Amino acid sequence: MTTIENQLQQTNARITDACAKAGRPAQAVQLLAVSKTFAAEAVLAALQAGQQAFGENYIQEGVEKIAAVRALCADLALTPALQWHCIGPMQSNKTRLVAENFDWAQTVDRLKIAERLSAQRPEELAPLQVCIQVNVDGGSTKAGVAPQQALELALAVARLPRLVLRGIMSIPDDAPGFEAQCALHQRAAAVFDAIKASGGTGLENFDTLSMGMTGDLEAAIMAGSTMVRVGSGIFGKRDYAR
Repeated sequence: MTTIENQLQQTNARITDACAKAGRPAQAVQLLAVSKTFAAEAVLAALQAGQQAFGENYIQEGVEKIAAVRALCADLALTPALQWHCIGPMQSNKTRLVAENFDWAQTVDRLKIAERLSAQRPEELAPLQVCIQVNVDGGSTKAGVAPQQALELALAVARLPRLVLRGIMSIPDDAPGFEAQCALHQRAAAVFDAIKASGGTGLENFDTLSMGMTGDLEAAIMAGSTMVRVGSGIFGKRDYAR
């Protein structure tokens, strides 16, 4: 068994255990393997171990890796149902790369970005699945729409063609201990619930609460997360100097 395969199994076991403690079925939470800074070969190892959804923070790196993984799969005659999520910040000059190469964009935090993604999504591709990023901490240096403005943005995004609004994502600051982590994630869950309860047009597929990473996935699942984003817990420690 490879290290990645073993760590993937351990991560899935953590998710299953956390779901049981939260009184939720294990299948209620999807695992997104965050492969930023890791080579296409690492993605292939996770793919061969059963993982199909991958997240990339750096758009250019992600686009190159998508192509590299596609080439590796072709060499091995593999035809996996891969799913690529953009989970990093999006500037206006990078929206076309996201629209043309990714399946999901989880960090939409203003209408201008959503409008560009909508206009630039190729007609031959399925609609881009998107999440609104919400800044639950309120920090001025952090990305994400303010919680009190999330509903307005969500309803505007939901009306755009070539996009499907799937939910919200959050990246709160580290919190000391399980209870503090839960409290932060519950803020995002409250925003998710409010948007879903609004009954707005275009919310028929609003089902994704993307929150929780390697260090706090148990608290996120207790708070209602439906998708956890795990990188180092699967691929190991990152070397940003490479």
